[in-house]
Amino acid sequence: MIALMTLLEILAVVFGLLSVYFTVKQKIWCWPTGLIMVGIYIYIFFNVKLYSDMIENILYVFLQIYGWYFWVYGNKNKKNAVPVTRLKATGVVFWSMIIVAGTAILGFIMATKTDASLPYLDALTTVMSLTAQIIMSQKKLENWVLWITVDVLALFIYSFKGLYLTTGLYAVFLILAISGLIEWRKSMKKSLIDRNGKC
Repeated sequence: MIALMTLLEILAVVFGLLSVYFTVKQKIWCWPTGLIMVGIYIYIFFNVKLYSDMIENILYVFLQIYGWYFWVYGNKNKKNAVPVTRLKATGVVFWSMIIVAGTAILGFIMATKTDASLPYLDALTTVMSLTAQIIMSQKKLENWVLWITVDVLALFIYSFKGLYLTTGLYAVFLILAISGLIEWRKSMKKSLIDRNGKC
């Protein structure tokens, strides 16, 4: 069982790295590689009793499909890819409220109804990750700020649970998320310049 879990964790790490790399580069391959990664992690997190993470990855299956569709068909101008944009102030407030409320509800359920490990911290990273995934699917720049926060928290959680390969993966994710924030910001500025130049 340990050998199988290690092999699955290695595969999840490889596909996870590919998925985030392709996301940073805004390549459509981020979605199929992401689907494979989350499928493997559903099994892993069930076995280590990180149920919030397991539920998160089940939801990721649907979010990966949504993101894939949006990146292909979301731009009304079919000649160009969906541009990177920022959340409006109302969007920041809305998603912040979702994170706080979602963490409180999911954390309480996991703390009182299951034998979950680190129920509130796990719930926080779960809700933040789902929020980041949704706004990433819509190419909102702020997704990277959430991912950076999640990655820092995940380094503690996964090392505490002895998932050392996954801890290493999240250390790389942290570096890639910082790179993603920088690259997407450049892409957003270039897109704004291009649009203003055409006006």
